[in-house]
Amino acid sequence: MNKALFLFISSLLFVCAMPAGAQQVGIKTNILYWATTTPNLGAEVALGRKLTIDLTGSYHPWRFGSREDNKKLQHWLVRPEVRFWPYEKWDGHFLGVHGLLGSYNAGGIDLPFPPLNHLRESRYEGYAAGGGFSYGYQWFLGTHWNLEVTAGLGYTYLNYERYECRRCGDRLGKSHKHWVGPTNLGVSVIYLFKSKRN
Repeated sequence: MNKALFLFISSLLFVCAMPAGAQQVGIKTNILYWATTTPNLGAEVALGRKLTIDLTGSYHPWRFGSREDNKKLQHWLVRPEVRFWPYEKWDGHFLGVHGLLGSYNAGGIDLPFPPLNHLRESRYEGYAAGGGFSYGYQWFLGTHWNLEVTAGLGYTYLNYERYECRRCGDRLGKSHKHWVGPTNLGVSVIYLFKSKRN
């Protein structure tokens, strides 16, 4: 996971260093991820009057409960997205095309929705890759602040090894899964370094 964290930070610095001239750069964090104790950070850079590129990442290294319980939803995820704004960037509706890449080690948790509804019986360790389309809306809150709501649907390929749920459990097999469904959900607070009103 250290390589993934390095890759995310390097990519974030690259996006922030892109020559944007008088264009805007924003940093953001997804409140919904923080509600699941998942630290996350994103950067968005204008590519033109109606296009932006967004790069967000999250990293959850913790366990739930004791080491013997082995309840965990450890993961990292990087999601790049190109966004089209019909009216004006960082204001109103936008449509996006995003990719995603991540790794996970999860088990011992009772979640009712697929593809995570088998985590109570087994532990899964593997990676995910995919992409999709998203729709979102941003509201102007102040000179440098915006609020964003976004949702995305798409495809995710999950490659994993399955283990007994107990700590150091036996390997039960290796498999993969094709998932079509939600690939993004967010309520984010954004700080714009250059105000739209300037």
